[in-house]
Amino acid sequence: MASLLFCGPKLAACGLVLSIWGVIMLAMLGIFFTTHSAVLIEDVPFTEEDFKGEALQNIYKLYNQVGYNCFIAAVLYVGIGFLSFCQVRLNKRKEYLVH
Repeated sequence: MASLLFCGPKLAACGLVLSIWGVIMLAMLGIFFTTHSAVLIEDVPFTEEDFKGEALQNIYKLYNQVGYNCFIAAVLYVGIGFLSFCQVRLNKRKEYLVH
């Protein structure tokens, strides 16, 4: 039977910690972008054309798009965190197996 274990205990633990941090950070950024935080205006990719016509609505739309991108990245980090958690568990189980 093939083993699903493909990384060591330290790499799995590191991936788990980084995933937890990434989920928290990206979820907070997503919340702040979707509430149109003025502090994050430098991170919104707007052009001069976005200021023509309904400028405020265009900027809000860009804020929301960046916020949704942060939420999508947070979901990807949840997946990586689940994979790292499984690797941690498999490494712990491997310690108790007798060959």
